[in-house]
Amino acid sequence: MADLAPRASDMSVQRPYLVEVWRQFARHRGAVLGTVVFLAIVLTVVIGPLIYTVRPAETNVRARNQSPSIERPFGTDNLGRDLLAQNLAGGRISLAVGLVAMVISIVVGTVIGQLAGFYPRLDGPLMRLTDLFLALPILPLLLVAIMLFREALRAAVGPQTGIFLLIVLLIGLTSWMNTARVVRGDVLAIKEREFVTAAEALGSSSDRIMWLHILPNVLSPILVSASLGVARAIITESALSFLGLGFPSDVPTWGRLLFDGKDYLSITPMRVVWPGLFISLTVLSINFMGDGLRDALDPRLRGRT
Repeated sequence: MADLAPRASDMSVQRPYLVEVWRQFARHRGAVLGTVVFLAIVLTVVIGPLIYTVRPAETNVRARNQSPSIERPFGTDNLGRDLLAQNLAGGRISLAVGLVAMVISIVVGTVIGQLAGFYPRLDGPLMRLTDLFLALPILPLLLVAIMLFREALRAAVGPQTGIFLLIVLLIGLTSWMNTARVVRGDVLAIKEREFVTAAEALGSSSDRIMWLHILPNVLSPILVSASLGVARAIITESALSFLGLGFPSDVPTWGRLLFDGKDYLSITPMRVVWPGLFISLTVLSINFMGDGLRDALDPRLRGRT
């Protein structure tokens, strides 16, 4: 009868996969803290404008260059615009750029990595293409592309929508290479396993095997790349806006607010502290979340006590 009692090791094996992933993720204090900070920032920029109803573009020359106060918690800029309202509006745009650019890079990297790992005849050309993109100086390339296509897109779909599409496409199409390499390596290992051989023996097509059998087994590195890709996209957009080649001056983003405030450091130094703090906390929290997600999805670490 004693043999029928479930052992602790058997119960741990029988736990659902997502429960084990969450348990491992929750053990990572940095990841939990990063998740709390990131969710707080997202809720602040999403719900904040509904509570703090000051319009970010509203000017008041009489109240320009004010320091933080009860009425204006973040102060005002040289045109009297409320900096709290601008940072809240800028956060929405910066996070949207990060998420959309991440989706583009993950889709492109996953497709190229899957094709390169599954089809040997495509492995060489696709990996050489990946090496070519890795060798390109990304920031100068982005600057040249924005200079060439910015005005055309502005005229076609409007100034704000045009520059948004241009920036997310450029960032997404120049940041897929690491994802492609990681996915390719995992596909090369997984396609030799027994369940893939069994699917081939049952007559499954190559496309079905690749997308329905192999892809679910490489989601772990894809999710980690996605979390870190958001941070990279936010930093890249901030760098472009800081160089004056991002969004127009009437569209606040965290990077644009840094660019506009750099000339007023001696008058209102807090003007650059707020967007810089938002960028730093967002990127740092996402990096912590990525570290925790990587540890939680790694089967070698998930079973570790």
